[in-house]
Amino acid sequence: MTDFNPANPLIVQGDHTVLVEVDSPRYEAARNELIRFAELVKSPEHIHTYRITPLSIWNARAAAIPASTIIDALCEFSKYDVPEHVLIEIHDFASRFGRLKLRRHDKGLLLSADSDALAEEIAHTPAIGELLQHRLSETEFQIRVLDRGKIKQELIKAGFPAEDLAGYVEGERIDFAVRATTSSGAAFSFRPYQQQAADAFYANGDDRGGAGVIVLPCGAGKTIVGISCMTQLQTSTLILTTNVTAIRQWKQELMDKTTLSEEEIGEYSGNKKEIRRITIATYQIMTYRPDKEGDFPHLVLFDDRNWGLIIYDEVHMLPAPVFQVTAGLQARRRLGLTATLVREDGKEEDVFALIGPKKVDVPWKEMEQQGWIAKARCCEIRIPLPEDLRMTYAVANKRKKFRIASENPSKQKLIREIMARHKGKQILLIGMYIDQLKDAAKGLNIPLITGSTSQKRRDSLYGDFKDGRIKALAVSKVANFAVDLPDAAVAIQISGTFGSRQEEAQRLGRILRPKSGENQAFFYSLVTRDTVEQDFALKRQLFLCEQGYEYAIRSGGAF
Repeated sequence: MTDFNPANPLIVQGDHTVLVEVDSPRYEAARNELIRFAELVKSPEHIHTYRITPLSIWNARAAAIPASTIIDALCEFSKYDVPEHVLIEIHDFASRFGRLKLRRHDKGLLLSADSDALAEEIAHTPAIGELLQHRLSETEFQIRVLDRGKIKQELIKAGFPAEDLAGYVEGERIDFAVRATTSSGAAFSFRPYQQQAADAFYANGDDRGGAGVIVLPCGAGKTIVGISCMTQLQTSTLILTTNVTAIRQWKQELMDKTTLSEEEIGEYSGNKKEIRRITIATYQIMTYRPDKEGDFPHLVLFDDRNWGLIIYDEVHMLPAPVFQVTAGLQARRRLGLTATLVREDGKEEDVFALIGPKKVDVPWKEMEQQGWIAKARCCEIRIPLPEDLRMTYAVANKRKKFRIASENPSKQKLIREIMARHKGKQILLIGMYIDQLKDAAKGLNIPLITGSTSQKRRDSLYGDFKDGRIKALAVSKVANFAVDLPDAAVAIQISGTFGSRQEEAQRLGRILRPKSGENQAFFYSLVTRDTVEQDFALKRQLFLCEQGYEYAIRSGGAF
């Protein structure tokens, strides 16, 4: 007879989906367990859907979460008995992690399987078999060092992620220390979770460490975690990030909190080509090429110095050409930093194979409860489409419909009302469409930063905003990533990038730096009711719902 516990919030289904009742008193505890080993699929008002996948289980295993813990959590919070075959398959997924191991070999690398049958299976898988040079025994194969990344990609596609124990080159030695007092005179030390994340990556220098991804909320100090990892390794480091503003922020943090001098830190961007023991470059310059058929001339930076560590900031933004080069960088330690592993191109498996598995993933709400990031209230305000635009909207294609709805002129009045409600706060106005932002910025008499704004002007405006000389700033997508504006307390999203979950996370992240006083932030998303914009807005909210945030839905004028 099937057990039934109505107080529990989970229904585990035979297709590996998990339904979660949001109104259950045990919802929060169940969700905190579930997000460690399952992926959010959709989150309407009352029932959220998660899916257990091989990759979600492998990431859990890489974070040292055993299959028994996963199964115990499902059984503890499930209304009904968990289907037996789901429990068996979780064991199967978990057991596949590490059944194949990569180690050093005097003539290259050694790939070993834990059984003759598995060795035969991979040998007869065409994409894998062609990478195996010599069979050394029933369960061991020699492979080329240059194929280390490629074979890990193929093995994960085949359902058997390899545990890479082949180790790393040490790289050029560099000696520096962390300051107990910053250059501004403030006391400095790593927060406990920052040190724990760095320790999980470093793993005492063991071959099981040195490659992986650390997932922390925006505002939690991922740059500081990177500095902690660098401190433990004491090796020449290449840092890749999203824009020149982020380069400057990394450089400022390194000089402020370590004994590294300005001369030891190089900037590699469109304007500067400094290659130093610590070098910070943008993804944009790395993927530049003169024409569509030409080579990427700046990718040689990966070989221009004996790097001991490569840091991929905002790793969910990693472009395809850098992925390709990263396949050949497996002998270098690799650290990915991000607030969300959601990739719009679906390449989460490549991040796992080439950068490394997820080492740490701290729930946003847990960080909020501990006071490390600001509390956030999320509110979607729905307004109607004006009568004079309804026919234009009705006959437009879907992409044009989205733009018409996003640029709804009625949003301008609502922006003023929200800003008046939060007068005195540091406010960011965020949007996708430049003309819309220009109109809003002009009407409100506030400065605007877009992709065409010079770096000098950007630095000046960001500085004025951080210092409180300006209270409101309009920004396009260029401010989505790696921009440190600690006092921003209100974000008004007037248009988003279709259904991008990671963008929603990044935009909320602009206002999550901890604040004095009530430590409260406000995130507003303005959406045109009964249009495709409303449909896409629901998709964007998925990630934030997974992290425990709830969106209040309000009508214009009643928020």
